[in-house]
Amino acid sequence: MVDFEALARPGIRSLRAYDPGHDLVALRRRFAEAQLVELGSNENPYGASPRARAAIEAALDGIHIYPDPLGGDLKRALAAHHGVEPARLLLGNGSHELLMQFAQVFAGPGDEVVASKFGFAVYALAAQAAGATLQAAAALPRDATTMPRGHDLPALRAAVGPRTKLVYLANPNNPTGTWFGAAEFEAFLASLPSQVLVVVDEAYAEFVDAPDYASALPLVARYPNLVVTRTFSKAYALAGLRVGFAVADPGLIAVMERVRESFNVNALGLAAAEAALADTAHLAASVAGNAAQRLALADAFRARGLRVSPSQTNFLLVEFGDAASRIEAALVSRGIVLRPMGGYGLGECLRITIGTAAENARLLATLDEVMA
Repeated sequence: MVDFEALARPGIRSLRAYDPGHDLVALRRRFAEAQLVELGSNENPYGASPRARAAIEAALDGIHIYPDPLGGDLKRALAAHHGVEPARLLLGNGSHELLMQFAQVFAGPGDEVVASKFGFAVYALAAQAAGATLQAAAALPRDATTMPRGHDLPALRAAVGPRTKLVYLANPNNPTGTWFGAAEFEAFLASLPSQVLVVVDEAYAEFVDAPDYASALPLVARYPNLVVTRTFSKAYALAGLRVGFAVADPGLIAVMERVRESFNVNALGLAAAEAALADTAHLAASVAGNAAQRLALADAFRARGLRVSPSQTNFLLVEFGDAASRIEAALVSRGIVLRPMGGYGLGECLRITIGTAAENARLLATLDEVMA
């Protein structure tokens, strides 16, 4: 017998695979499609743009040939949309791939990676896979009435030391839904040594309507150590096609291109993302629907005596106390899938994707049945 565990690098030996929460394929087979309500993966229930669907159909004739290895058309569309040069753009098989690769390229054994205690799980995976040490900064504390648990930027700054190579932040944050303001973030960024890379994950940026929020994208030109990642999986509803991108200094992008896998974004993804980007009306309708349902669902949970984290995303973090795991299991048995948070150290909470009005109504009715 070959001991493959021993053959793996030290950082990989203790690494745990990313946990998707549930075997959704098995659940879809167990429940008829109309009976299963999937509210655990922060997907967009309003679906992809009709333009994206048409672009996919048109691209089918070319799936026997390789896609554009440079993603040129999508890069040019992104550059025009976000007001950046194409040389500042890196495409990824979802932003997940890029988040992993930043640690692969810029951190390793003996280095440190800093992230918030309740940040996206991939940041810790990226650090460990690269052989670096994760320094988890304390999050904002939960108070008597709310439970923000968002990024504490002063705590993150204090965690940065001489061995720090990367800082990961999400704005808004997954899984808490919280956010930090523009002025606060720029002060944090300006305080860091220029050789420390700051990766700001803006996967949920399109959902934000808080007046104190601002994307970090305009700061990229002024701070060469800043990287901003985005995805087409959430607001653009292309999770099944896996398309993401990063915006950064051209020199940093050039280094990252050396490890980018050839043809890492498939032809259908390239076509659909470009078309979805152009369909601003569909995006606006999805965002508006999410905002209305986010407010209504949060109010409904609070009316039931549950604590809800402030959110600027398409999900809510809700506190159920010691009963969280039992409630989650009971809901799954009735065809309602939520995301357990034990892996984040938030075992008393469930993360709940904001669905359509009908999905949310069924969730609440079933929750009342379970909690009774």
